[in-house]
Amino acid sequence: MCAGTPAAFLNMDSSISFTGVASGEATSGFSGIARFDAGAWRSPPAEFSQCPFWFWNDTLTEEELVRQIADFQAHGVDAFVIHARIGLPRSCGWLSDELFRFMRIALAEARRRGMWAMLYDEGMYPSGAAGGLVVARDASFQTRGLVCGAVSETDAGDADRKQVAVVARKSGGRVGIYEQKIDAVVRGLHYIGDEADPSVTLGEEEPAAADLLNPRAVACFIELVYDRFYKELGGFFGNTVKAIFTDEPHPLSRSRNPGARPGSAAVLAHVNRHLGYDFTPHLPALWFDDEPDALKYRRDYAEAIAAKLDETYYAPLSRWCERHGIALTGHPAEPDDIGHLKHLHIPGQDIVWRHIEPHKASALEGAPSTMAKAAASVAFHRGRARNLNEFAGAYGQELTFEELRWLASWLLIRGCDLLVPHAFYYSMRGPRRHERPPDTGPNNTWWPEYRAWADFTRRLCWLNATFAPVCDVAILGRATELPWRAAKACFERQIDFHYVEPADLAQAKVSGGKLCVGPGRYSRLIIEEGYEVPLPPHAPVLRWTDGGLEKLPGAVRPAVTFEPAAPSVRVRHLQGGGTDVIMIFNEGADEVVSRPHFTASGRFRRLDPASGRITDWDTGGQVTMPAHGWAVFASGSAWV
Repeated sequence: MCAGTPAAFLNMDSSISFTGVASGEATSGFSGIARFDAGAWRSPPAEFSQCPFWFWNDTLTEEELVRQIADFQAHGVDAFVIHARIGLPRSCGWLSDELFRFMRIALAEARRRGMWAMLYDEGMYPSGAAGGLVVARDASFQTRGLVCGAVSETDAGDADRKQVAVVARKSGGRVGIYEQKIDAVVRGLHYIGDEADPSVTLGEEEPAAADLLNPRAVACFIELVYDRFYKELGGFFGNTVKAIFTDEPHPLSRSRNPGARPGSAAVLAHVNRHLGYDFTPHLPALWFDDEPDALKYRRDYAEAIAAKLDETYYAPLSRWCERHGIALTGHPAEPDDIGHLKHLHIPGQDIVWRHIEPHKASALEGAPSTMAKAAASVAFHRGRARNLNEFAGAYGQELTFEELRWLASWLLIRGCDLLVPHAFYYSMRGPRRHERPPDTGPNNTWWPEYRAWADFTRRLCWLNATFAPVCDVAILGRATELPWRAAKACFERQIDFHYVEPADLAQAKVSGGKLCVGPGRYSRLIIEEGYEVPLPPHAPVLRWTDGGLEKLPGAVRPAVTFEPAAPSVRVRHLQGGGTDVIMIFNEGADEVVSRPHFTASGRFRRLDPASGRITDWDTGGQVTMPAHGWAVFASGSAWV
């Protein structure tokens, strides 16, 4: 492990191991405390602060940067992600000397105040293009992909269009599969048009995207961005600057060719090697739903492309960060792309576009509902110190403070311990106000109330990062796809779980009747239909059926049972230093009054995340939780 990553991130001592995991072994991903630190609970250090995107989206000045940083800290926010954003003047372009001058000013002020920061690796998003500079360096680095069309005798009309295969359709006829440059872009940093003219509809720059499946293109990206970061800002690495954030890299970026698929002739050779069979006859399944077993072959192809992206993009960035004493973080393009997360020293995901909302099915159903547990699961199994989630992006000006707090709670109860609000806006001038709103911080009406909430989330992040989760259940997914039906059933029964994927099982073993994945010890592995893969011998499998998990309550004892039942309540059980911590969140819209029965024994105290107060609690008493309310308890005698 390189100094600074992953366990030493944010001053965590990589030599400390945690021994409080139920049934077993330690994980270096948790700080490992000897006793419950009541002082740290009441006032956790800066490393557990929220770390919002800070949109640099207008003409910057030293005075305003320093003023805003002071304002952040006064409201309980001790960290930020420097995110160059559309609205910057052309004199302050991506990777310009002027932009780095302002970065140094902001980082020096953060260091002076005991704050910390992350760097965002792209001029807007998605990552990998260096704001178009990769393709400007070499036109052959432009995004490439596959398209499907009629069979042609020659490609003489387009020197760049190469026939990869001619394949028979199962329904009759043949199609041609061609490799070509793809019209793909990233969002740019500068508006097009005169902002001073109210009659002008402003456009956005759209720089050319790079081919992330081409290792030479990615090497160019690393040279242009990461090496330059280190040259200009290396003195801040590992102290003030804790991580670099890479944002939703995708083989096709923002493609304007709707029929394009990731790949090339060279990539198809990789696909064949990865899958162990010739995928060529099945290429039509990528475009035509009526091809036999189209879903199976699309899944296979997606996993092979994801493995190639691991090889060409995620792994090189991860190795670079390790060599430079800094963490790689961010999130992949899809909410259930769990396989890529193993390369992130701080696994992450994001909630955008109202994909998750209070009191709607989306909170428990669909691919986005899996994202928080995906990041937390990888962090646990891989021994990562932290996991993060970006949240609230593009939720609209109608987002309420209650919704924002609910989203954070939704993440925290699923194990997130580093919150990245999207976003704090440097400027709200003109069109900036409407660019992926809302401002979740200083420019919103709730800013006067923010300090109390920031302290609230800091305490819960401290708990999640300091103590180890106790889970008896694992749910099997794919590297590119996670099931949610079994997860929903577990959540509604107060049964916590982790996701595992085939790469985890390849290193797993069964001991004492339990599936051992990293520090995890699981008495049941739930497998939904369509997710079957080779398993370790004697794995404790529980098959999912449409009827639910009738056998699960008898096989697994939840950390808390409620009388009466409370399906809207979520529970997280943590252990460490002789202490059991029970986190309870009412995710629903109605008040819950119920009597909790804890599996753990001992004298319980109630922890108030809003105030930091610790009070004695009668274990026989009822708990009343309003809608979106929390109840946190801790037992054990080793307290300081």
